[in-house]
Amino acid sequence: MHSGGPPTAAPNWLRTHTGVALRAARCLAVSIGTTLLSAVILVTLALGIGMRAGLANVIAVVCGIVPSYLGNRRWVWGRGGHSSLRREVAPFWALSLAGLAASTFAVDRVGTLAAHWSGVARVVALPTANLAVFGALWIVQFVVLDRVIFGARSPQPSLSVSTQSREIAA
Repeated sequence: MHSGGPPTAAPNWLRTHTGVALRAARCLAVSIGTTLLSAVILVTLALGIGMRAGLANVIAVVCGIVPSYLGNRRWVWGRGGHSSLRREVAPFWALSLAGLAASTFAVDRVGTLAAHWSGVARVVALPTANLAVFGALWIVQFVVLDRVIFGARSPQPSLSVSTQSREIAA
């Protein structure tokens, strides 16, 4: 009940965690978008043209990595300019490829088990296997992105991809 006095400031824990909650919500939105993209590609390749489920998953997940990187970097963490190959691009791809390996194993296994199921059952089973793995890895991914890859760093000169290319060429 409001006492009629001036409103009080938000509790300290709320101010501290609002930024994290917003980043988590945005990161989840990016993940949902790229998961839908990957699921459509996976189902189209595996069921539409009959590609082996594991290979279809590899193609589907790889198709979602660049949109995921760009969405997370720009929208979730507000980073612009050149990407740092060493601090951002390589670790993001390593994290994504680890998820790819785990999800491909799961999708390939489910694809083998579901080979004689109806098309509808396979349409549900294959993306569910992919989603289960990436869902389990999502919290780890968010923490790594937030604390390591895109997290707040003290201002320091960064070696961007274009700077590295010029240095290599020199």
